[in-house]
Amino acid sequence: MNKVPVIAIFDVGKTNKKLFLFDEQYKIVFEETSTLKETVDPDGDPQEDVVLLQEWVGTSFKKLMELSGFEVKAVNYSAYGASLVHITNPNKKSLPIDNYLKSYPANVRKEFYNNYGDEIKLAKETASPVLGNLNSGMQLYRIKKQNPEIFKSIYQSLHLPQYIGWLIHQQAFSDISSIGCHTMLWDFEKNHYHDWVIAEGIEKKLAPIKKANEVVEVAFQQESLVSGIGMHDSSAALVPYLILFNQPFILISTGTWCISLNPFNKNPLTEQELKSDCLCYIEYQGQVVKASRLFAGHEHEQQVQKLAKHFSKPVDYYKGVQYNTSIIEKLKKNPPIFKPVFEFPPLTLGSFENYEEAYHQLMINIMELQIASTELILNGADVKKIFVDGGFSKNHIYMNLMAAAFPEKQVYAASVAQASALGAALAIHQHWNPNPIPNDIIELKIYHPPNNQE
Repeated sequence: MNKVPVIAIFDVGKTNKKLFLFDEQYKIVFEETSTLKETVDPDGDPQEDVVLLQEWVGTSFKKLMELSGFEVKAVNYSAYGASLVHITNPNKKSLPIDNYLKSYPANVRKEFYNNYGDEIKLAKETASPVLGNLNSGMQLYRIKKQNPEIFKSIYQSLHLPQYIGWLIHQQAFSDISSIGCHTMLWDFEKNHYHDWVIAEGIEKKLAPIKKANEVVEVAFQQESLVSGIGMHDSSAALVPYLILFNQPFILISTGTWCISLNPFNKNPLTEQELKSDCLCYIEYQGQVVKASRLFAGHEHEQQVQKLAKHFSKPVDYYKGVQYNTSIIEKLKKNPPIFKPVFEFPPLTLGSFENYEEAYHQLMINIMELQIASTELILNGADVKKIFVDGGFSKNHIYMNLMAAAFPEKQVYAASVAQASALGAALAIHQHWNPNPIPNDIIELKIYHPPNNQE
C-alpha cells in the first residue's frame, strides 16, 4: 500500500498541545490534542512543566513517525510567544520555563531603565510596549541580575518554537518571528539586536538566526526527513494570507484578544500608538507587521454571562441572536456614553427590553472600540480587504457592524483550519511538497454594509 506523504506539525499553546499531519493538499489527515499538567515555581506560581513537555514531544514524534499509512516528509513547530527555554552547558539540561504572566520585580525594572533610558524611547526602538515578563528579553535580564550563577550556566536560550525543534533535531536556532514579537530584543530601526542586548552579553546566549523557510535534516531510525526552524504562532497564522493575497489587507484575528494585523503599514510606531497598545511583529519573511490589540473577546465572555443571568437564558444564547437592523437603529439614537479610550462602557441591563436588545448594545460597544483599534494600524496603507478570523468571524452581528464601519473595504469572514499549524506547514512548502499550494485553504464569506447604514 502506498503511504500518504505528509508534514507533521507540533502546535503548542498555553493550554492545549496539538499534533497534526497535513497531506500535500494541506488537508488535516491526523489530529490529536493533549493537555499537560502545569507545575509551580518556587513562589508557588503556575508554570509550564518542561519535563512533561519534553516527554510529550519525544513520545509524540515517535508516534507520528510510526503511524501506518503515512510517510512523514517534514516536521515543523508553532508555539506561543514570550517564553524562553534555557539550556545549560555542558549537560544540556533545560531550566524551568518562566511564566510570562508573572509580575516583574520593580527593582530590576527600575535598574534597567536607569541604565538604558526612557521607557517610551526603548519601546519605540524595539516596537515593544513595556510588558514585564511578556518582553522575553527582560526575562534574561532578570535572571542575570537576580541569579548571576544561573545566567553563567546558560549555554543557549531558545524561544519555545525553536526549543520544540531542538528536542527533535538537537540544533539550536533563533527565528525572527519569535525575536520580533514584543521581546525588547530587536532594534527595528537598525534591524539587529538592540544595544542593551549586546551590552549585557545576552546576545551571546541567543542562538544563530535562521529564516523561517529554512530547514535542517533529521534522521529517525532508518528514515530521513526535513525539519523547519519553528515559528511564533501569531506570525504563523498570518502565513496563509500572505501567500494567497498580494493586495494590501488587514487581518483581525479574534479570540480572547482581537489583534488587528497590517503587514503593509511601514510607518514606525508612534508614542501614541504604543500607549494605545500597538506593537510590531516580524513576519516569517522578515517584514514588519504593525498590530493593535483589544481585549474584546474577554469582554464579550464576561458580559454574556451577565446577560444570561439577568435575562434567565443559557450562557450560549447569544449564538442564536440574529442581526436586527431595527434594533441597531433604535440603539444608535441613544446618546453615546462618555468613556476613556479603549475602555469598554458598562451595560445597564435594566434599561433594555430583552436579551436581544442588550446583546446588540454589547456588540455596538465592542465594535466602537474595535474600529478605533483597527484604524490605528490602517494609516499608511491602501488596504482593500479586511479579513476576520477566529470566534467573531462566526458572529453575524459583529461582521455586519464591521462591514457597516468600513463600507469602502471588502470585509470577509475568513475560516482557516488550524491557522497556526497550517502556516508553519506552508512556510517550508518548497522543501517537502512538489505540488503547488492550493488556492482553497482559506474559506471566505463577504459581508456587505447593511442597506440602511451605507
